[in-house]
Amino acid sequence: MGGAVVTTLASLLYPAMLGVQKVNTAQDRVIATPATGALTEADRDFVVKVRAAALWEYPVGRMTLQKSRTKAVKTAGERLIDGVASLDAACRHAAGLLDITLPNQSSPQQQSFVFQLNAESGERFDRDMVTLVRAANGQILSTIANVRTTTRNSLIRALADRANDTVLEHITVMEKTGLVDFDQVVVQETTAPELPARDLTPPPPVAGQPQVVLPSPANSAASPSPSAGR
Repeated sequence: MGGAVVTTLASLLYPAMLGVQKVNTAQDRVIATPATGALTEADRDFVVKVRAAALWEYPVGRMTLQKSRTKAVKTAGERLIDGVASLDAACRHAAGLLDITLPNQSSPQQQSFVFQLNAESGERFDRDMVTLVRAANGQILSTIANVRTTTRNSLIRALADRANDTVLEHITVMEKTGLVDFDQVVVQETTAPELPARDLTPPPPVAGQPQVVLPSPANSAASPSPSAGR
């Protein structure tokens, strides 16, 4: 990226809140002015959301390959791992260029999805997995569209384009299983969660903690590993 990134103190602060409970009045506030275009709170929160989504969907994809005995569901798990690993790499790259601090864990709510699925098996696991992932991707799709049409930063636009393609693919592959509970999807996508902000926000990384890297599909048998880089 050409030119130095000019930041303010606010750009280094971890987002206080994400999701539907985010205070909308602050979203268009410019927090940094890199050469790629002004960066707003909405832009920064979007990058963190993409990262948080990857951190729970990736282990769910791996879990699916182990638990499911249904070919279509296993295929969905494979595509989930593939897309998430690739998108997360792009997310970490953009965050490094824009000096955005990324979490190493998903939000408590997202972690609860992983715990729930880990306790399930058989057809119940298959149905709940595709429904949860389908609903979550439906929710973030509207966020992607909003950020893509309002951001003034070219790196954020490129990440939004990539996220849009990945999310649409995941939505499609989940639906192709024939197991999505669309009634539940509508409820999850349209009902604001009655949860405190801390449950909707991924925790900031521990100071000095290496960044967790999600292995590429070619090495998906490996566990997520820390990286010495940002």
